[in-house]
Amino acid sequence: MKEVIAIHDEVMPKMGTIGSLISELDAKIEKSDSTESYTKARQDLKDAHKSMMDWMRNFGDRFDGDEIMKGKTLTEEKQKWLDEEEVKVNTLRDQINSSIKNAEELLKGN
Repeated sequence: MKEVIAIHDEVMPKMGTIGSLISELDAKIEKSDSTESYTKARQDLKDAHKSMMDWMRNFGDRFDGDEIMKGKTLTEEKQKWLDEEEVKVNTLRDQINSSIKNAEELLKGN
């Protein structure tokens, strides 16, 4: 549980970065004739943001506060869920990091 929450805590602050990059890309899209790469990068950021919100909602539906914050022992079924959530949050971290990196590189290059 601590590992899953640590990954969440690592990527959650990046939601602000995603918002800022979306705004920067919106400005580029308005001023540019060639918008395909900007539009794709913006959509990737939006998808990453939505994935984070969906993951948090689903995670909160599966586990209660004591399980998440106080180390309450999990049932066998919930331990399996936690294993699934660990895979999901790692994938989510990769999605967030790659969408930010791609957008930053695109904006830096133009």
